[in-house]
Amino acid sequence: MAGKPPAGDPVQDAPEVAAPQHAAAGLPAIGHTLRMAQQQMGVKRTALTLLKVNQKDGFDCPGCAWPEPEHRHKAEFCENGAKAVAEEATLRRVTPDFFAAHPVSDLAHRSGYWLGQQGRLTQPMYLPEGADHYEAVTWERAFDIVAEELDALTSPDEAVFYTSGRTSNEAAFLYQLFAREFGTNNLPDCSNMCHESSGSALVETIGIGKGSVLLDDLYKADLIIVAGQNPGTNHPRMLTALEKAKAGGAKIITVNPLPEAGMERFKNPQTPHGMLKGTALTDLFLQIRLGGDQALFRLLNKLILDTEDAVDEDFVREHTHGYEEFAASAREADWDETLKATGLTRDKIDEALAMILASQRTIVCWAMGLTQHKHAVPTIREVVNFLLLRGNIGRPGAGVCPVRGHSNVQGDRTMGIFERPAPAFLDALEKEFGFAPPRHHGLDVVRAIRALRDGEAKVFFAMGGNFVAATPDTDVTEAAMRRARLTVHVSTKLNRSHAVTGARALILPTLGRTEKDLQGSGEQFVTVEDSMGMVHASRGRLQPASPHLLSEPAIVARLARRVLGDNSRTPWAEFEKDYATIRDRIAAVIPGFEDFNARVAAPGGFTLPHAPRDERRFPTATGKANFTAAPVEYPQLPAGRLLLQTLRSHDQYNTTIYGLDDRYRGIKNGRRVVLVNPEDAASLGVEDGTYVDLVSEWRDGVERRAPGFRVVHYPTAHGCAAAYYPETNVLIPLDSTADTSNTPVSKAVVVRLEPK
Repeated sequence: MAGKPPAGDPVQDAPEVAAPQHAAAGLPAIGHTLRMAQQQMGVKRTALTLLKVNQKDGFDCPGCAWPEPEHRHKAEFCENGAKAVAEEATLRRVTPDFFAAHPVSDLAHRSGYWLGQQGRLTQPMYLPEGADHYEAVTWERAFDIVAEELDALTSPDEAVFYTSGRTSNEAAFLYQLFAREFGTNNLPDCSNMCHESSGSALVETIGIGKGSVLLDDLYKADLIIVAGQNPGTNHPRMLTALEKAKAGGAKIITVNPLPEAGMERFKNPQTPHGMLKGTALTDLFLQIRLGGDQALFRLLNKLILDTEDAVDEDFVREHTHGYEEFAASAREADWDETLKATGLTRDKIDEALAMILASQRTIVCWAMGLTQHKHAVPTIREVVNFLLLRGNIGRPGAGVCPVRGHSNVQGDRTMGIFERPAPAFLDALEKEFGFAPPRHHGLDVVRAIRALRDGEAKVFFAMGGNFVAATPDTDVTEAAMRRARLTVHVSTKLNRSHAVTGARALILPTLGRTEKDLQGSGEQFVTVEDSMGMVHASRGRLQPASPHLLSEPAIVARLARRVLGDNSRTPWAEFEKDYATIRDRIAAVIPGFEDFNARVAAPGGFTLPHAPRDERRFPTATGKANFTAAPVEYPQLPAGRLLLQTLRSHDQYNTTIYGLDDRYRGIKNGRRVVLVNPEDAASLGVEDGTYVDLVSEWRDGVERRAPGFRVVHYPTAHGCAAAYYPETNVLIPLDSTADTSNTPVSKAVVVRLEPK
């Protein structure tokens, strides 16, 4: 019943398996959406809430960062976006009585799904040292506890301030301002675990760590390559854009180890044709072996170089640097090595080349399938090489399109949530606020875990997210968190991180995107930046889940006043009272936000400048777009082993588990499954339905084990397997990270299957 948490913790180790589907969305998506929304919100609240999602006068979906079109449908949301909204706008509540009935030792043994289903947090909760129950505290006492621990540190760098991607621009700007005024650049965020490799590669090659395309560019493209990405589950509204691109004549190449239903056929629930027939999206499916993308793009680059008149020589001459060295390296690409690295056939690659050469406007989209490999940065640099060769950056209908996950993860970075800030940004902060921010680099996610593990960090403060469940090497991470003096989580709902605590712990409940935000100057709105650099307002409409909730900007402002006291000249009280004053300061510090308040007042917001896209100007060290050359790398697979990628189910968004089904892949009522190619399973002597332990093997010789997974015969690429996170995060070594970006290698884990 709506308003009451579900009883018990459902069994998750006996999944039912059917054949995978070959189309996404349609009537089943509508039915599933309405059923889940009504279970959480009730009928009336469902209607009132969903009609405001992603509308110009409504609130930004707390799910993915896919941009909204100029002309929006009344139902401008996808199935998974509706699930995210329903979980936030739920009528279920987690009160102090819940914590009285459930000690931390009990919560630690509950599944992430069960924890999330309990509902919205209603009051600040405190876990004293040595206690097993959280107890309600006032906000004043909560801020005192944080201040006590921060004041006791011997260095500001013993504190870690983590940020989740759902944090608004206003809250993120205040958060980094507080951390830097406190004295540290320890500002790890979820970008460190997902698109850090994209940013690293793009800053080096085109001068800005963001994509270079807008939504209209997809509609103008001749060819769209979707690599290492599953839009049907992770960014479902992207399917609508791809459908429109197809209607305009675009061809689509999908590069992925798994066939994904959404990229096979999209049944658009917003149109009669979509509901009845749908649109076949993929023209060519390249079922690549995990980690073979760099080898593929390197060979394609060689073939382009070897084709007469295929290179845009004017663009290369006028706008690029390093071409000769790159070309010499690319011409050494070897067919046999590429076929081994990719698992593809020569005919498939030749077919892809023909489509590429026929295109005048090409876009490459990618996500975690490219970014979470040891050689992720050189892979993305090779993608940039591929686009530069034919002048496909700074041209309408062409460019780089890293598809970000969480709703404002790109905006958080723009606001300064970064452990390695640019000197110009720090100079602007110093000029505007009159203090000297620290200049040394801080800790990213992996280094923060190491610091906690080694006792070098003692306070961990998280602005949103579920850090324990999101990070690699689960046993190591949990032990590291338990070494902290204090762990603090600003949250809307219960999650695993609340049960893995330091000596003391706080849960600070906050407003969600769907809720009204009333402050001293009246009703407030916040802003977000989508995956394509569009900034727009978000206005909640629901009454808050509890009168005890504070907004994220208010939490940061009050904490800063308590910790920094009279030493701070920053007008924290003014910022809490009126968010427009925050936006004025953002405008003074961050280029592209000039006249912020006036521009964001326009329906739909505004587009941030992007020099490569707008002017074909590349703000790199050379002043041009940089071709790069690097040795081709791909994972090596020992005999009798599989290469595992971690991924989401369809009933999941990041670490939030909405349900126990993955209907596109034919999985029902369970999550502990491992998808294995039938031929690989036969060679390993593993039958469909067998239960195995997944054991990862890495150079440190430590055995990492995820027990009790049902083998599901599935059409994966040969030698490759897949399983859901966070259940498989335990298999990813903390020190197995991408070169340059330090992103955990979650898409290439060498495992063996041990039958139970």
